[in-house]
Amino acid sequence: MRPDDRYEKMLQAVALARNFLKQQVELGFDEVYAQPRGRKSSVKKLNTSVKTLIDLHQEIKDCKKCNLHQSRTNLVFGAGNQNAEVMFVGEAPGREEDLQGEPFVGRAGHLLDKILAAIKFSRNEVYIANILKCRPPENRDPLPDEVQMCEPHLLEQIRIIQPKIICALGRIAAQALLKTKAPLGQLRGKIHDYHGTKFLVTYHPAALLRYPQYKRPTWEDVKLLRRQYERLGTQ
Repeated sequence: MRPDDRYEKMLQAVALARNFLKQQVELGFDEVYAQPRGRKSSVKKLNTSVKTLIDLHQEIKDCKKCNLHQSRTNLVFGAGNQNAEVMFVGEAPGREEDLQGEPFVGRAGHLLDKILAAIKFSRNEVYIANILKCRPPENRDPLPDEVQMCEPHLLEQIRIIQPKIICALGRIAAQALLKTKAPLGQLRGKIHDYHGTKFLVTYHPAALLRYPQYKRPTWEDVKLLRRQYERLGTQ
């Protein structure tokens, strides 16, 4: 067989395979079964429910699952790179975040920017979100039922972004995601496993503004995060 004939047959095979996969998706199937020679059957999933952060934002922008919607100015969805390998999660928006509709834009947000810069990150490289998307009155701690109602939105963000490292900022975010009541002091300084994703815990930037003595351990935490990030390139 001439090289040109083999190339033509290869193109035809690729076209047939593409049409087959397209038909399977249109018929509602999300699995393709293949039987390689000499091997057991293998299964490859087709992603038939692709959703972007924009899609999710549109779904929840008018959320009224809990009473916090009654006092919010803006739903604070999240911000950053949809393809980020590192994701930071706080507890809830504050006053400035509620007014601007962006996470971490107040004094704590400016400090977070400095922390990111110190470990060679920018907001455009990471993704930043909160457990709650609406500001609790007077910046009180989130109530258990508010976390229960809002956490699925965050989990969907994590599913879409698929970060390789998550860093919880503060006790509430750490306890909510790790499903623990352990104090922050016991959670920080180590690598946790969050459904197969590396998970770190450190102090919330707002706590650093009130208690400067937390800056040293926070610096140790974010250096650990940076080391874990750099190891991703060698794996």
